[in-house]
Amino acid sequence: MAVYTEVSDAALTAFLSAYEIGGLLSYKGIAEGVENTNFFLHTTAGSYILTLYEKRVREDDLPFFLNLMEHLATRGLACPQPVRNRDGAALGRLCGRPAVIVTFLEGVSVKQPNADHCRALGKALAELHAAGADFGMRRENNLSVASWRPLFEQAEAQADSVSPGLAERTRADLAVLEASWPTGLPGGVVHADLFTDNVFFIGDDLSGLIDFYFACTDAFAYDLAICLNAWCFTPEGAYRRDMGEALIAGYEAVRPLDTAEVAALPVLARGAALRFMLTRLVDWLNVPPGALVQPKDPREYDRRLTFHRAAADARDYGLVR
Repeated sequence: MAVYTEVSDAALTAFLSAYEIGGLLSYKGIAEGVENTNFFLHTTAGSYILTLYEKRVREDDLPFFLNLMEHLATRGLACPQPVRNRDGAALGRLCGRPAVIVTFLEGVSVKQPNADHCRALGKALAELHAAGADFGMRRENNLSVASWRPLFEQAEAQADSVSPGLAERTRADLAVLEASWPTGLPGGVVHADLFTDNVFFIGDDLSGLIDFYFACTDAFAYDLAICLNAWCFTPEGAYRRDMGEALIAGYEAVRPLDTAEVAALPVLARGAALRFMLTRLVDWLNVPPGALVQPKDPREYDRRLTFHRAAADARDYGLVR
């Protein structure tokens, strides 16, 4: 979440007039994140989140995301719900951007998760995968292995200015991952972006998941690998095996990994780290002038890749069998 597009009071008031959500009391830009423009709305009817879609989100993909959130909620998963206007449409346009209002989800994200948080996340991730089993739409993961080399080519010339030797390390990772990326693993709907700021807790209880705008159809174990990267490393790049063990155990309490998924986990985790390093690298080098956004540091994932290159099997990530 971030603010790239400024919205005037008059434009917002006109946009909201198509909805039955009361009168506008206040609104505020949300600076966290890197992908879309987001505002917190407070109206006489309650609280909402307004999102204007930017950058990597294609308008043709929005029905997938919005229908998925509605589907998951009917299966008992706590997540924001699109608010439809008086004409029954969830998707509108504001300041030249596709725009959606979603319900506000109570809870807070944890900045320093512990093993209990990771266990709860693992369970929620497996429940998400189960809840999406009968979702009728598909969306290709356009940030999977085939996209990584084109992303790197956008940043290759400047990569070493961010971290010495980054270009050569990335070339080596790409060669390994393109040759060994697994296929045929169990899959379906995945979130693909469950960082700590997209998971809410109330006290010690997980209260819901947000930001489904990278959701797609992919391997379930890849989604787990993304979470291992996002939740189980220190900022310095040290892997917290205790947290990985809790996350995997929480996941397997709902959906045990099969033999192929276990074997593929180190490659998937390395690939997930490379994917986020590359998108962060491109963003780091291309922040729009005047954007109220703090780009994420690609060097965090460069450090995590050091661990992944040395990992021998899933036990290094905390799998206990």
